[in-house]
Amino acid sequence: MKKTKLLILIIIMLGILYGCAEKEPDIVVGAKDFTEQYILGNILVLLIEEHTDLTVAYKSDLASDVIFSGIRTGVVDLYVDYTGTVYGSYLRLSETLSGEEIYEITVRELYERYNLRMLDKLGFNNTFALAVRSDIASEYNLHTLSDLARVSSNFAFGGNSEFLSRFDGLPNLKRLYNMSFAEEKIINGFARYNAIADNEIQVVEAFSTDGILLDFDLVVLEDDLGFFSPYQAAIIIRNETVEAYPELINVLQMLSGVLTDEIMRGLNYKVDILGELPRDVAEEFLRENNFIR
Repeated sequence: MKKTKLLILIIIMLGILYGCAEKEPDIVVGAKDFTEQYILGNILVLLIEEHTDLTVAYKSDLASDVIFSGIRTGVVDLYVDYTGTVYGSYLRLSETLSGEEIYEITVRELYERYNLRMLDKLGFNNTFALAVRSDIASEYNLHTLSDLARVSSNFAFGGNSEFLSRFDGLPNLKRLYNMSFAEEKIINGFARYNAIADNEIQVVEAFSTDGILLDFDLVVLEDDLGFFSPYQAAIIIRNETVEAYPELINVLQMLSGVLTDEIMRGLNYKVDILGELPRDVAEEFLRENNFIR
């Protein structure tokens, strides 16, 4: 009899322990499948854990359509996305507008169509960019794309095949800025950075927050006429999640306007070039800026 009671007690205890182990997290933070998103996802997780009593799970390596489907269905509670992606890919809007107009429309339409909130912009814009070596920028006094246009005929341009043909790529960019390069080369992937380092090209297509820009000492030129669509980063969160945990808003809004292009580029550099772990980079950033202890 004693053995039977002991066995029953063990079974009950194992059931309790198993139930605790299987307890669902309060919040699921999502991230897409590239370096910048890994860093941002970890920033969100660490911030929430520091300033609330909520349990947090982290799901990364999600493609854009997967993560957007996930937040609409409740698989994901919040993540960082980009206004240009939401505006064009999710909302299927195409009218050319200013960055602020696109942000305002995105905020409104996400709420009305999907009951999702887009919070304040984080501060950086991960959009297309043109970059040159720092010595070229100094020699020709290049700060903007208008500056580049005046001397573009002296330079060879290199970029991905898609950028050299798409409507929001090189053809219409040249038309707006009245650019004319001496040569245009299709150079896909990482190879284009080696090409500019070897002076095979002098102007390269990039993304404004690429960490690799720092490794090659490249200067991102300002898009002073506003050709490239804005891809301003902001947190998207389910309205049901906000209603359940209203304390989240003040915590997440701590990041409003904090992450500039330069800061995000530096964080990406630490992971992509220096080989640091995204969570370590996220934690260091938060500690240095007094967001966590």
